Amino acid sequence: TLSPLLCLLSFSPSPYLLSLLYSFFHLSFLFSFSFSTNKKPRKSPAEKATGGAKGRKANGVPQTNGEGGDPVTLFEVVRMGKSAMQSVVDDWIESYKQDRDIALLDLINFFIQCSGCKGITMFRNMQNAEIIRKMTEEFDEDSGDYPLTMPGPLWKKFRYNFCEFICVLIRQCQYSIIYDEYLMDTVISLLTGLSDSQVRAFRHTSTLAAMKLMTALVNVALNLSIHQDNTQRQYEAERNKMAGKRANEKLELLLQKRKELQENQDEIENMMNSIFKGIFVHRYRDAIAEIRAICIEEIGVWMKMYSDAFLNDSYLKYVGWTLHDRQGEVRLKCLKALQNLYTNRELFPKLELFTNRFKDRIVSMTLDKEYDVAVEAIRLITLILQGSEDALSNEDCENVYHLVYSAHRPVAVAAGEFLHRKLFSRHDPQAEEELAKRRGRSSPNGNLLRMLVLFFLESELHEHAAYLVDSLWESSQELLKDWECMTELLLEEPVQGEEVLSDRQESSLIEVMVCTIRQAAEAHPPVGRGTGKRVLTAKERKTQIDDKNKLTEHFIMALPMLLSKYQADSEKVANLLQIPMFFDLDVYSAGRMEKHLDALLKQIRLVVEKHIETDVLEACSKTYSILCSEEYTIMNRVDIARSQLIDEITDRFTHSVEDLLQEAEEADDDDIYNVLSTLKRLTAFHNAHDLTRWDLFGSCYRLLKAGIEQGAMPEQIAVQALQCSHYSILWQLVKITEGTPSKEDLVALRRVVKSFLAVCQQCLSNVNTPVKEQAFMLLCDLLMVFSHQLVSGGREGLEALVFNPDSTLQNELLTFILDHVFIDQDDENQSMEGDEEDEANKIEALHKRRNLLAAFSKLIIYDIVDMPAAADIFKHYMKYYNDYGDIIKETLSKTRQSDKILCAKTLILSLQQVLTHPLHTHTDTPRHHTGTRAHTFGLDQIKTREAFAFKYQNPHGAEFPPPNLAFLEVLSEFSSKLLRQDKKTVHSYLEKFMSESMSERREDVWLPLISYRNSLLTGGEDGDRMSVTSGASSKTSSIRSKKGRTPIHKSKRIEEESSVEASWLRGNDSLQTPGALTTPQLTSTVLRENPRQAADTHLPDHDSEPGSENDYMQMSWLGQQKMEDSRKDRTAMNYMKARNQTVRQTVRGLMEDDAEPIFEDVMMSSRGQLEDMNEEFEDTMVIDLPPSRNRRERAELRPDFFDSAAMIEDESVSRTHTQPCSGKPV
Repeated sequence: TLSPLLCLLSFSPSPYLLSLLYSFFHLSFLFSFSFSTNKKPRKSPAEKATGGAKGRKANGVPQTNGEGGDPVTLFEVVRMGKSAMQSVVDDWIESYKQDRDIALLDLINFFIQCSGCKGITMFRNMQNAEIIRKMTEEFDEDSGDYPLTMPGPLWKKFRYNFCEFICVLIRQCQYSIIYDEYLMDTVISLLTGLSDSQVRAFRHTSTLAAMKLMTALVNVALNLSIHQDNTQRQYEAERNKMAGKRANEKLELLLQKRKELQENQDEIENMMNSIFKGIFVHRYRDAIAEIRAICIEEIGVWMKMYSDAFLNDSYLKYVGWTLHDRQGEVRLKCLKALQNLYTNRELFPKLELFTNRFKDRIVSMTLDKEYDVAVEAIRLITLILQGSEDALSNEDCENVYHLVYSAHRPVAVAAGEFLHRKLFSRHDPQAEEELAKRRGRSSPNGNLLRMLVLFFLESELHEHAAYLVDSLWESSQELLKDWECMTELLLEEPVQGEEVLSDRQESSLIEVMVCTIRQAAEAHPPVGRGTGKRVLTAKERKTQIDDKNKLTEHFIMALPMLLSKYQADSEKVANLLQIPMFFDLDVYSAGRMEKHLDALLKQIRLVVEKHIETDVLEACSKTYSILCSEEYTIMNRVDIARSQLIDEITDRFTHSVEDLLQEAEEADDDDIYNVLSTLKRLTAFHNAHDLTRWDLFGSCYRLLKAGIEQGAMPEQIAVQALQCSHYSILWQLVKITEGTPSKEDLVALRRVVKSFLAVCQQCLSNVNTPVKEQAFMLLCDLLMVFSHQLVSGGREGLEALVFNPDSTLQNELLTFILDHVFIDQDDENQSMEGDEEDEANKIEALHKRRNLLAAFSKLIIYDIVDMPAAADIFKHYMKYYNDYGDIIKETLSKTRQSDKILCAKTLILSLQQVLTHPLHTHTDTPRHHTGTRAHTFGLDQIKTREAFAFKYQNPHGAEFPPPNLAFLEVLSEFSSKLLRQDKKTVHSYLEKFMSESMSERREDVWLPLISYRNSLLTGGEDGDRMSVTSGASSKTSSIRSKKGRTPIHKSKRIEEESSVEASWLRGNDSLQTPGALTTPQLTSTVLRENPRQAADTHLPDHDSEPGSENDYMQMSWLGQQKMEDSRKDRTAMNYMKARNQTVRQTVRGLMEDDAEPIFEDVMMSSRGQLEDMNEEFEDTMVIDLPPSRNRRERAELRPDFFDSAAMIEDESVSRTHTQPCSGKPV
């Protein structure tokens, strides 16, 4: 069948006719192979020789010969991947040399099978559009899977084998076969046609194949270019020889070889032009992101591989435009392609114009909503910085600097790398080391550390030093671990040429130094960075141990000196005292450094005596606790020093308390200060140390009783006394639980706890708010500790210590919450704008109120306080949702899990309170609360059945409305949580007391009853739906006739048709419908539509009149006989629809995430930007040389796809599955 066409091509007298017939032959031959299940592929010569039987296909996947049989087609060989790709290609080339028609048929079958088709069917005498349409109709799109997207390890490897096969095929054919004007023409035409299909599988597979084919051709072109250069040099060298030594035969051979290479180069470039124009310029803006990503990834490979031909503005502009793609994976491919280019500094001159044009976009992508894209954008900016210091402005750099404080660690680490390259990398290390030696410094990093401190101060994020250190840890470890240089800057006087560190700079340097010590010792990022502690590798573990030993050996000697210099500065001392937490304390004894330990203890003692700040005292207490660990030999030495210190402080405290109580109201400021200072120190130490042997509870209790009786105790003393007493009780409980307590011990502790709870309860009425808040928190904590859970876990002997709060205490706790938590902030404070300190105070006050509410909520959750007390909290849910919504919601969820019925009754109680005593806000209506309460019970109706199957009684007669009838409007929101049988039960009970006169009442007072009845009928099989009207419309309304539930799909169609009708009623201005349009022919830019969907979405003709057949079809769901009644019922139901819509929106809003969505413009804003780009870039789309004779005519017929006008015109055709090149939002 091929011979007549071949003969016709051989004897064609016209080159143009030759090209035209040749093209027609190829396309007809190629696309005459689509797939069905009743045909089998032809055998190759090798298969004929072996006589192997062909396997059939099942569900589009070819089968092999029996179980474990050898693959029988090229597709199967590549899919299995058991043979080396080199040998597979060599076998195919051998088959091609024997019979190129059959071998080419196998290759065509390979590409079409890779696209997911099922079999082979011959199509003869068909035009291209008909062939493509037929293949599309034959393709099974039900599954949606094809080889490139199928799951499983075999298919994941198939993609790699598929790409490798194409590359190896071109590499093996590059010297002869690809120039025969048969193989490549056929393959390129096939891939071009498939890439223009409306079927995703065809476009995806053919685009991937074409791009890999183009990459292989680019490699061939590069080799040809190298050979041409070598041949030219040889020719020039031979020609420049003297006439007697010149070899003319060699010159002729070189000329012939150069001519042959030039012809091959022309052929390769024409092939690349065909692929680029016919496939790339269409598919790089395809609607499928994966196809766009393939194109961008491969063009990056071309520009890097053959930069002389491809690295110019004509190709770079495609990458630049695609930086605005709306899909993160495509933007990611663009950035990675550019990274490969900017890595080579020799290419920077060719990238200069691109950098200037798209630099702003790349910088803005550092804030991309996709973290992976942001990371790669920062890395690209770093490469640009390495290549050219002047490419980035100060503003560009500042946009990257602040990302070192990002909570996403990869982004922060990438920004840290950029910061290191820009500010902290030494340009001339040798010269800087010599300068440091001349100044007497052991390290040349002094200036870099000063710069780091300045950067930290200028960033104005002083509480995030740990984040800054973590960001720089991977890139600047040498600088951050230079603790010797840091201590030199802090301890030694500046030498000539160095500036003195200011007080702020010293504080910042100490903070950064402590953070570097923590990072080195713990070897994991700070809180908020990362998902948790990961397992360290052996190398990382060794590095951690070495760093810990290094910092311990250094700071064992340096820390006492630092404390001695800065002992008067509380901020610096509090930071320095964190360093011993990261010591390897065995070094003290192993290295015989006890004298340094004594020096450290001496400095800590001096700090305790000088400071009364809470953070400093807690740091000292924690340091003593770490040094007193029993596992270290230094414990005895530290314990003696600690005991001496506590003895002295306790003695001073006891005498000060006696003096204060004796003088009573006549006490002066010195007496108050002495008590307060010693009590603060003891409270801080009692938190981490067991000080029960000093019996601090007695003195504190005396202070509290005196304050209650006299009412003149300073609030700070009262707060500290409450806290110290609390610690004393807890340490006593620890002793009892760890040992075998006697009955006397239990009675003594119970007496102490009871007296302290009574004091705290009395403090709730104190005039000082801090005292009341402290007493409330301690009450809640102690009630939790000494609750019924104390005896769990086999500790029944502690039953005597269990305390259950009486109703009086519960009421006082609840009253405290209502008075001090659910309050509005001062209007004057809210009106103050720009006052950061005031804003911080308001945030701190809110945090304190949240802690108070959380403490009380825990008592409710663990059944310490009766659950009905939660009703007063639940009723504030909507009003204070922004402040306490998460706490109340969690409390609601936990109480529901413990007791569903009691929780439901508590909810009803809270709703009754809202109904009878509203909170006077426009959003705090009963219906607003109801939707939220119903949502908290989840979707499992069986689990929540008991909580909602209530039965309500009407205490009044049938002719009068019940007193709380309006509450049924609230209960209607809970009807959806009932099972169908429970709905029937409640409905039948409702029907018992509903008389016929009630059913006919339409006054506003009866509307909640109608609403509740309808909510019970929703979801049932049958039922009477009451029409709900109010006021004047009640006379014309009537009860609807019984009918079945409207199907869901029909109700959706009703809503759609109603919206269409409404738009027609609004007039022609709101909806313009064109006249009769002809169905467009299927092209590459029109997706195949389902005929049913097309019929459903077809709008009526503009000329259609009311009552026409179209209108009748739209209204057929109502029935012509009820059309008038339907209009009335629709008006009557507007009341319920409008009222329920508000509630549903509120419930839906509570179900969604509270976080605000992130919007980012990832596409270019207008077509004008595209035109501006084209003015800047020289539009040289053709690859160097003109097309060869067999493609010149076809190339001339194609439009210039690089031209912006052609692209814009093409948009009108390509809106269905093609994304606009200009980057306009789609």
